[in-house]
Amino acid sequence: MTNTTYRTADVDGFEIFYREAGDPAKPTLLLLHGFPTSGHMFRDLIPLLADRFHLVAPDLPGFGRSALPSRTAFTYSFDQLARVIDRFTEVIGLDRFAIYIFDYGAPTGLRIAMAHPERVTAIITQNGNAYVEGLSEGWNPIERYWREPTDANRQALRAMLTVDSIRWQYEHGTADVAAVSPDGIALDLHYLERPEADEVQLDLMLDYASNVALYPAFQAYFRDHQPKLLAIWGKNDPFFLPPGAEAYRRDLPNAEIRFLDTGHFALETHASEIAEAIAGFLDK
Repeated sequence: MTNTTYRTADVDGFEIFYREAGDPAKPTLLLLHGFPTSGHMFRDLIPLLADRFHLVAPDLPGFGRSALPSRTAFTYSFDQLARVIDRFTEVIGLDRFAIYIFDYGAPTGLRIAMAHPERVTAIITQNGNAYVEGLSEGWNPIERYWREPTDANRQALRAMLTVDSIRWQYEHGTADVAAVSPDGIALDLHYLERPEADEVQLDLMLDYASNVALYPAFQAYFRDHQPKLLAIWGKNDPFFLPPGAEAYRRDLPNAEIRFLDTGHFALETHASEIAEAIAGFLDK
């Protein structure tokens, strides 16, 4: 099947919404989105690859159309996101798959890869960071919150949840903002306006420190298991800098590194180029 279907899976009582396309008998690519979006970010990529691969794009817990339980009922941390998505792959019967990791999807997917290196056949990282060299000054307000988790520092991060900030994340670094669909921005804002969704995002910003703390473990996984890796990067990303892509070669000498003249949400403007790179990389 090349048409995209839209499903939900019961993951031990947690409802995960996901997009699926392609023949399940073909190699599987698990697509993991980032902040503040959902599996919707893969809407252009999926049709370009569905004739050659089996594609699965879940919405992370608390994002998109997946469940958004109360913060008293579910701890919003990256360990928990990874735990639920790890079980999701088991529930829907994925035993071996490549992963496409982006933004928040990177620490989520890399936790799964470390836990089950035998399951992950390859990694495509599109502005998915695993090295301190990749962190820009744009992280300074969030790092301040890590160091001093005061209410004032938490409230200061609400500026990142506004319409202007979300639009800037999509448009910054693109050659032509007219090439960026406004629909993704509007959909992300819609999900952020749900009750308690803002607090969930602030919790995850605080917990992002756990990802940086795991960078040495991620890098040890790369060295020990030498997964095939393609880093394809919007070089004008204001959050994750090109040195973060280049750093992968330190632990994976055979990593493929490619840069695109665009920003953070590279799929918004370069889906065709990314699809072509993925197909060539995975077909080798």
